[in-house]
Amino acid sequence: MSSQDLSSVRTLPELFAWRASRTPSGDAYRYFDGASTKWMSFTWKESAGHVARCARALSAVGLPEGARVALLLPNGPRTVFLDQAVLARGCVPVPMHALDNSASIAYILSDSDASLLIAENDKQWQDIVATGVPLPALKGVVVMEMGEAGSAAGGGTPVWTYDEWLSAAPGDDRSLSMRLPEPSDLAALVYTSGTTGKPKGVMLTHENVVSNVKAVMQRIAADETDVFLSILPLSHTFERTAGYYLPVAAGACVAFARSTKLLQQDFQMVRPTILISVPRIYERIYAGVEAALSTSKLKLRLFRLAQAVGWRRFCRAHGLSLADRLIERAGDALAWPVLDRLAGHLLARQFGGRLRLAVSGGAPLSPAVAHCFLGLGVPIAQGYGMTEASPVVAVNMRADNDPSTVGRPLPGVEIRISENGELLVRGSNIMRGYWKRDADTASAIVDGWLRTGDRAEMDSGRIRIVGRAKEIIVTSTGEKIAPADLELAITADAAFEQAFVVGDNRPFIACVVVLGGAYWNELAISLGLDPRARESLKSQKAAEAVIRRICGLTKNFPYYAQPRAVVLTREPWTVENTLMTPTLKLKRNNLSVRFAQDIDLIYKK
Repeated sequence: MSSQDLSSVRTLPELFAWRASRTPSGDAYRYFDGASTKWMSFTWKESAGHVARCARALSAVGLPEGARVALLLPNGPRTVFLDQAVLARGCVPVPMHALDNSASIAYILSDSDASLLIAENDKQWQDIVATGVPLPALKGVVVMEMGEAGSAAGGGTPVWTYDEWLSAAPGDDRSLSMRLPEPSDLAALVYTSGTTGKPKGVMLTHENVVSNVKAVMQRIAADETDVFLSILPLSHTFERTAGYYLPVAAGACVAFARSTKLLQQDFQMVRPTILISVPRIYERIYAGVEAALSTSKLKLRLFRLAQAVGWRRFCRAHGLSLADRLIERAGDALAWPVLDRLAGHLLARQFGGRLRLAVSGGAPLSPAVAHCFLGLGVPIAQGYGMTEASPVVAVNMRADNDPSTVGRPLPGVEIRISENGELLVRGSNIMRGYWKRDADTASAIVDGWLRTGDRAEMDSGRIRIVGRAKEIIVTSTGEKIAPADLELAITADAAFEQAFVVGDNRPFIACVVVLGGAYWNELAISLGLDPRARESLKSQKAAEAVIRRICGLTKNFPYYAQPRAVVLTREPWTVENTLMTPTLKLKRNNLSVRFAQDIDLIYKK
């Protein structure tokens, strides 16, 4: 296959084999080895060998074609090898987030009729068994690590260690029968995040995913010199397509980040050239820089001045609308070299110093973050997509970038705006449908057009998302508010790490906010409160001070949309405590339950 080009590739196994044959000695994957405390790497040839060995082990289990294989694993080369092995044997990966709760995992295993589960450890399996969810289709479980006592739980389901499972496989393929998948076969059964209910299994074919990879390649133009830093879970379609399959097509190396806590260190060690992530990661970096500079009013003022001047320069360079004056233009030209030297490079250094493209997707990017990054020379490009579209629909480019939009549609992707303003999408990237949910499929895809649920408008060929049709708060007075817009405005301030807006069927808008540590300490002390005491967060004085600040941040919204009450907390919302999805979106139903009493109380005052 090495003599063929990318256009001839039709399935994901073909894509991986094509890459391994073209650049066998190139670096494919890097990971941090805790034992040696060093970054280790695999070449494409070595990676292909690991895939082949895992594929033989899968064949030895005797799974039928199209069988679902659930992968409950953290990011890393081994997860890639297993995913590729499942695909190579004509089976269907069911990627799951390694930190998801056991009830959600058990639901996905049951709904997908998974035949095999591959998990990180036997404790995960024991927790799944403890949910009591019947799993009649499950033929076996493979665990990377077994506890000292072993795994006795499981109701008779065989449990093997990874090493046992591999050692039982034949040494070559001669004794195995296999059929490589066709483009129309399923390449993944990906369960949506479930921000407002139980997740649905999205059926993506090889044609869906490969066509999307090829289209993204035309927009991002990655190559063999690039290094990606993988942060998002491989269970999410955005990471699978843009952070995993795209580097295979490009021959780029993927380094797997150790954790979000060590992200800053990983940036400096890996020094990525391309980053695929969600807004929350960029917001954390932005807030971290501002917090670090907050101890010096002069440094913070210079940094913000550099942002403002840099953003104006960016707008001029890209033909974006700007209330520009000749004297201001001349002043910016004179000031920029000094500001760039004093503050401009500060942000770029946070990413290791050689980032040439940062793609943001999965949720709206805060304008404040976009203006800061682009103004200071960090090329961030906002895109748009959804799992049902494999997932990328549109993305800005470095040379054609308007951060108030999500860019132009990818090649081969058609879009139109319905009469009620909903964005509709059509193309070879659109899912086959939802697993075992014909009614939901018929509702989502009408005459070949995928209903995104997002309201949009066109701006010079670019798509601008103007709201979420399904995430609208309707107050008891009949006013309609998009909560995501308010939440973005609030979290643009480093004082607020996270925000959750409420008010459906209520007389006014309120919110729950996670306070930043520095802001809360300063505020509490100024009010004579103990910042370490839980009861201080219930203080009416503190709530009034916070809501005044929030009103300032939301002053450009209609009066009825501005929050009038607030619940304060210091505990972050995470995937682990089930308040965020794996791609760091708010789980609104879970948050409503968690803060139900506090929310009811503020509406009774």
